[in-house]
This record gives sequence, C-alpha cells and structure tokens, in this order.
Amino acid sequence: MKITEWAIDCDTHITEPGDVWTSRLPARFADRAPHMVRTPEGRDEWRFGGYERPVPVGATAVAGWPEPFPSMPQNMDEIPAAAHDAKARLALMDEIGVWACALYPNIGGFGNEGFLGLGDPELMLACVRAYNDWLIEWTDPDPRRFIPIMATPFWDIDATVTEIRRAAEAGHRGILFTGEPQAYGLPVLGDGHWDPLWSLACELDLSVNFHIGSADFTSDFDPARLAAHGAGPTLVRTSVRLFLGNAEQVTDLVMSGVLPRYPDLRVVTVESGIGWLGFLIEAMDYCASYSSISTERPAFAKKPSEYLAEQVYACFFFEQDAPGHVIERLGRSDRLLWETDYPHPVCLHGDVRGAIDASLGDLDAVAQRQILFDNAAELYRVPAPDRPWAPG
Repeated sequence: MKITEWAIDCDTHITEPGDVWTSRLPARFADRAPHMVRTPEGRDEWRFGGYERPVPVGATAVAGWPEPFPSMPQNMDEIPAAAHDAKARLALMDEIGVWACALYPNIGGFGNEGFLGLGDPELMLACVRAYNDWLIEWTDPDPRRFIPIMATPFWDIDATVTEIRRAAEAGHRGILFTGEPQAYGLPVLGDGHWDPLWSLACELDLSVNFHIGSADFTSDFDPARLAAHGAGPTLVRTSVRLFLGNAEQVTDLVMSGVLPRYPDLRVVTVESGIGWLGFLIEAMDYCASYSSISTERPAFAKKPSEYLAEQVYACFFFEQDAPGHVIERLGRSDRLLWETDYPHPVCLHGDVRGAIDASLGDLDAVAQRQILFDNAAELYRVPAPDRPWAPG
C-alpha cells in the first residue's frame, strides 16, 4: 500500500557551520572556541576541545554521496545543501513528504559529551548555550516545521536545570541527554542525583531524548579493529552495538525505578530501532519474576513491561518486519516514531517513501497515521499541516 500522508521525521541532524561558536561566544573564549579549519588538502575539519583526532565535516553528511563509506564529502562545499541550510532542508522535506523534523547535533555529541573535552566548565556551559541559541535561529525559515532538541550541560545538574528552563522558553521542544552518565564519572541514571531533571521534564512536559552513541564511541574505530575488519564492517559493527546500547539504557530507566517514580515522564530512544523491544519486554518481565523488586523498589506497582509500554517512545527507520511484531507485543502503536537519520551514513535517503511503504504499508490506517505523524505531533507539539502533501 502506498502512503501519501505527511510524516514527522523524529531524528535528523544538522551539519553545523563553522561559525556556530566563534560568532557567539564571549571574546574571552575566542582562542579556545570550537572552530572549523580547511586543511591544505581541501578537507574541512573540526577542532573541538579534547577530541583526539580532528573530526571531518563530511562524516556527518554522506547522504547522496556516490561512493560507499568510508568515502565522504571533503568539505562544506561538497556536502548536500539540506544538511546545513534550513531552506534547502525544507525543500527536501516537501519532496519526501516530511512535514516536520527533529533536529539533533553532530559535533557537540549525541549526548552532549563532546563539550566535556573543552575542559573548562565556564567554556563548556557557554558552548551549550551558544549551540541552543544557534539552533533556534536555524529554524527561522519555518519554526512550525522544525523540532529543536536542546543540548544540556549534564555534568552540572544545577546548570542543566537552569539551561532547560531557558531553552524551553526560547522554543526548544525536547531535551537531549546522555544515557551513560557513569561513563564520565557521574551517577547512573537511577541515582537520585538526576531527580531534578526528571521532575523538570514532567513540569515542562518535555520528553527526555536518548540518542544512540551518547558516550564516546571513537574507540570503536581503533586502528587494530580497522586493520582487522575494515572501515565498512567496523561501521556496521559499531552501528549495531549502538542500537542495542539503548536497550540497556531503557532497562536502566525502568528497573532503577525512574519511570515508576515519575509516571508522567516520557523518554525517547532515538535512532535505536525497535526490533529489540519485544525481547526486552519478555526478558525484563521474566527476570523480574525471580527477583526482589517488590521489596527493594516499592514504587513498582506494575510489570516492567507496562512502564516501558506506557512511557518509552522508540524510533525506527529501516526495519520492515519489526513494526507489526512490536505493535502486537506492545498491544499499541502510539509509542512508535519514524525517522530518517538524515544525512548520516546509514540514513534513509533517496526512495524514502518506498521505505515507508515497505515498513508500514501492511498496517491499518490508524497505526500508520500514529507512527508517521500523530505520536510525534503530540510528543513534540507539532502544529497540523496547512496543506496536504502532493507526491511528485
């Protein structure tokens, strides 16, 4: 079945232009501001704090590139305009029938971890604020159709709370957070240290979004593995590991009691796929039946699977078999979200509508509309389209 309704894309990325921080930070940070340089070979690279190696700009924008990874655009001149220009992005969205899209970062890290490498807490916070301000500016061509997801200074819970309030007032519609704070010497997600975050998210009715790769994964591309496996196979291995890593983070949120203690909290697992949800539901409930949850965590009034089904939203893009199976296992379709991951190496690109039809064409019309539009519209407060989509 061909689906001709508008969709909401719940995970896209912007290839940040080189002046995001150099044009916005106070003058005292000028010599340490993250910045982009063009090498003598014509390659644009980010110089950003503690990254061990320069970050090539083309690695985040390979959609449409004619050669397979690890080949990539060399500079901002070669990447697709829709990767960094809002008006070009809107044109692409019109072409593929996407009414609105959520906006995630690249260089600051998928869980804001990149800022830690700057070393100076004052500079780190200034960079988070500058990024959030820039993202709102980027949406100016049509704020209705962009869903800005705010960066957070997660290493400082008080600063995090303050920045969430500030960014929400500016127009951000979701919170980006790391699913692995323990990787940076901070308390695990279930620790009471994070209670101000969960409370504020509930108060402001903002989802907390956990994108894959929210801890440093550059070590996945270590020279030994690249030599033994090759660059392409290493990309595949790393992608799969990151997809499944979010299953661990969801388990943390459920079994630590965060979701039972905050029944109004809504969390989103981004770019992780959904095929593992069925196994996770069965695994948590089965293992819980042999454990002391009821005595150790009195807040648990339901099965772990029920908290997951009620409070966790999950994004998918390439899976074709999983949607029907997951809906059957969850008993609902109002917690699934669709995405493209544009313009990253494994994103949906080209025949996007064909991919949608292959994934959702066999579902009933209610489930199709929920997954493609209604679930995200409610979660991120997206206004209704002002016109039908006209394919072609």
